[in-house]
Amino acid sequence: MIESGTLARFTPNEVEEFRQIGLDFSKIRHQDEIEREVSRWANILADERFDLLEKIASAMAKAKGVKLPPKLTAVPS
Repeated sequence: MIESGTLARFTPNEVEEFRQIGLDFSKIRHQDEIEREVSRWANILADERFDLLEKIASAMAKAKGVKLPPKLTAVPS
């Protein structure tokens, strides 16, 4: 990725690597567009593959050396 202020450009190889995990960075030009695409991707994972999203969050937390918050459970009202 090449950055200049809030502008961002990705190489064709980077675009293809992101596409393989479901992110479309082909039209990304600004930092806020990156954030929107990652948010869209995370929401889809949360709806379709929550188990996978949990694994990704755990791996990211481990890499950063932080703990995830405890899991929440829904209680019937």
